[in-house]
Amino acid sequence: MRVIETAIDIGAAAQRVWEVLTRFDAYPDWNPFVISIAGAPRAGAKLKARIKPPGRAAMTFHPTIIAAIEQQQLTWLGRLLVPGLFDGEHSFRIESRGPACRFHQSERFSGLLVPLFGTGLFDATRQGFDAMNAALKERAEAAIG
Repeated sequence: MRVIETAIDIGAAAQRVWEVLTRFDAYPDWNPFVISIAGAPRAGAKLKARIKPPGRAAMTFHPTIIAAIEQQQLTWLGRLLVPGLFDGEHSFRIESRGPACRFHQSERFSGLLVPLFGTGLFDATRQGFDAMNAALKERAEAAIG
């Protein structure tokens, strides 16, 4: 198993961060890592997501949302071909701090192929998380739709 965890403080309320995070149609306008997403931000929904880790080719995958708690958490599970081969549980958590919040982004990779991927993919993914976190902070604090 491999886990990547990041966090950033955002000077906007959890409600505002949730609004930006769940407006999937606007991702191409601001998100440098998850460059597009189609689907609904609700538990059980299937998504079509395209990510572009820095320095790597873009990838499209079709995760299923396993948790959607308004203003708190959005988590999906993606798989490569079959369960247990290469699974990724991606989670966005918003920790309210009054008029501000802390945004957490993490992914837990598991499966038979995880040890074969080396550090390159995981390093690029962490960089992508950091870039997305910074862009989310900028957009939420600017109060752009």
